[in-house]
Amino acid sequence: MYCPNCGAEFIEGITVCDDCNVSLVPEPPPPIENEFIEFEEILETSNPGDIAIIKSILEGSDIGFYFNGDFSMDILYHAIPAKLMVSKDQVEEAVELLKDLNIDFSRKF
Repeated sequence: MYCPNCGAEFIEGITVCDDCNVSLVPEPPPPIENEFIEFEEILETSNPGDIAIIKSILEGSDIGFYFNGDFSMDILYHAIPAKLMVSKDQVEEAVELLKDLNIDFSRKF
């Protein structure tokens, strides 16, 4: 028997997955295909305040994003900029959400 949620296999006699708390099924679930997502850099910033605001705006949306090299300072206190990477198919939507922040985008729209 198999858990339809996590795919764990159980011995005969067990009817519920301990982790997922769902009823087991006789066949294993189909393998999950990982989807490759392409990201595009839309801005670069060394301002930790900008990063925090951008994260709060985008986390409230369904936009896939991450900061590459989240803001840090090197040994001589020079800012190392973070690059905002957004799912390629959601770039325009992200730019629209962030347009009122008056931040320079690296891509021309």
